[in-house]
Order: sequence, then structure tokens, then C-alpha cells
Amino acid sequence: MTDMAGGPVPRSGSVKITDVAAAAGVAPMTVSRVINTPDRVTPETTARVREAIDRLGYVPNLIAGGLSSRKSRMVAAVVPTIAHPMFAGVVQAFSAAMRQAGYQVMLSIGGYDETDEEGLFRAILGRRPDALLITGSGYAPAALQLVIEARIPVVEIWDASSRPIDMAIGFDHSRVGADVARFFHGKGHDRFAVLSARDSRALSRARGFAEAVRQLGGSLVLEQTCPAPSTIAAGRAGSRDLLPLLDRRCAVFCSSDLLAFGLLTEARLHGIAVPDRLAVCGFGNMELSEMNEPPITTVSLEGTETGRSAAGLLLRRLSGGGPHEPERVRVPFRIVERATA
Repeated sequence: MTDMAGGPVPRSGSVKITDVAAAAGVAPMTVSRVINTPDRVTPETTARVREAIDRLGYVPNLIAGGLSSRKSRMVAAVVPTIAHPMFAGVVQAFSAAMRQAGYQVMLSIGGYDETDEEGLFRAILGRRPDALLITGSGYAPAALQLVIEARIPVVEIWDASSRPIDMAIGFDHSRVGADVARFFHGKGHDRFAVLSARDSRALSRARGFAEAVRQLGGSLVLEQTCPAPSTIAAGRAGSRDLLPLLDRRCAVFCSSDLLAFGLLTEARLHGIAVPDRLAVCGFGNMELSEMNEPPITTVSLEGTETGRSAAGLLLRRLSGGGPHEPERVRVPFRIVERATA
């Protein structure tokens, strides 16, 4: 492959600002302005430079020249939200452990929109972090390629990845759903429903639940989804399609405790007996699950321990220790039976 000047296109890991300038037919200063002060460049030139940046895979060093060491002592963490206590707990434990070791954590909220993942990782890696924590590996291929080519320690959390980029700490979401189905079946249920957010991990739990229900010979009367992230309001709204189906006993798996709380709120308002007519299991073991009346059956995870373990793996790698082959750690989970089952 050649650039606009006819020369070979450098490999992503060695692309310099001068390579981008040559490919776009502009001066290096113009490339710098497009990156840092795009309002000072014409739209046509900006588009040409951006195209060259994307084509060459250039990651600008936004802190170049200001460091006497190649180490930034900064680690980036990408989670979809901190509104959910599970992710908040992971981030807090991870940040505390990294700070104790002399590293600062730059937190980025990735959300659940996959449209600009490449831009997110390009911006993060432009700050030259020493290591990276990401939530799962279900990102766009171009975004993951940037992470791979950064050649820094990476730990993926929350998913039991079979092919991690570097290190992974997680659990099998599908198995969580299947275990909940078997739990309900063991309590004599034969009618089931599932209420799930539309993010990939929640949907995996929902699919695992639905597949296990069918294997057990049960009847799945409703599979309802709602936008991510989960909210109590979404649980209440999603329950309205379920309530007319509760003429007979039914067991419902909710992909988060927030959805379960919303569902149980609507059930209480409509006088539906829990758990005699409606049994509910959530996910996450949030404080409101234990404090709710009745207390909510849920799936409990070691979120705080996940954050500490992720920090431990990265610190071991940053110190030069640890294996160079991909490493996987399984996070335990358990069903906490309370009054809604």
C-alpha cells in the first residue's frame, strides 16, 4: 500500500505525524491543528487529514514532550456506566489498589452505544496510558485493533473471554441465566418469563435462561427487552406486558436488580402475591435487593474482588512479572435466595 505521495504506508505501531502529513498532502503543523484546534482548519482539509489518520491508524501522543520518562504512571479504565453499583464497586476497588501502587486511574464511560468505540479508544490511547482495563471484549474490531497494537498490558473484566487480548477476569453470563432457570425449576415452576436490558451481557444471561427453560421442558411465556442501562422505570414499564399473563404462577428472571425492583413495584400495586403467583430473581445483589420488602432473590457477584484482582494482574505485568500468554480468571457467582423465590 502507498500514501498520496507514493511512498509505503507505515505500520500502525510506527506511524508518525509526518506520515499523516505526507499522506494528506499537508504540513505536519496542519495535522497538529486538526487534532488540537480543528476550528482553525478548513472543513475540506480537516476531512482529508482525518481520512489519513484513520487509514494509517495514527494515534496522536497528546502528552508528548512533557514527560522525561516513557512511563505515564496512569492507567485507563473503560466501563459502560458507573450508575450501576456493580461497576461502581469495581472501579472504586481497582482505583484504590492502583493508587496505592503509585498509579492514577483515568476513567472513561463507554456507555452502550457502539457507534464511536474506535474514537473512544483512540482518544484514550492518545494519552499513552501504561495499561488498560476494559469491560469485556465485545467492541468494534477497529477499536480492539487499536488496543492490540498499543502493546500495553490489558485486563478485560466481566466476561469469561475464551480468547482474551491479554488477561481476563469474568464469568459466563449464559451460565448465570441457565443456573437461575434450574433454580426456579427445582422449586416446582413450569412457566417462566425473562426481562432483560439490550446490552450484550444482559442478553447473554437472558438467552442462557431461555435455553435452559426449554431444555427443562418449561413454558417461556414472555421474553421482554428494554434499553440499556437497566432502570427501575424500565422494570415497571416492561412488567405491563407480563401482568396479564399472571393468571397462573410464573417465575421471572430479570437481568438486573433494578428491573426486578420495578417489576415487584408494579406487582405490589396490582395486588399480585409474591412469590405464590409471581417469583422473581434479579442480578447484581444491590443494596436495594436486600432492603426491599419483600427482599429480592438475586445473583451475587464478587464485584469488589474483581476490581482488586484486575489491579493485581496489571501491577504484576507492569512490574515485568506474570505470563506472556493470555491469562483467564473466573469470578464466582451464587444465587442468594430471599423472599421472592
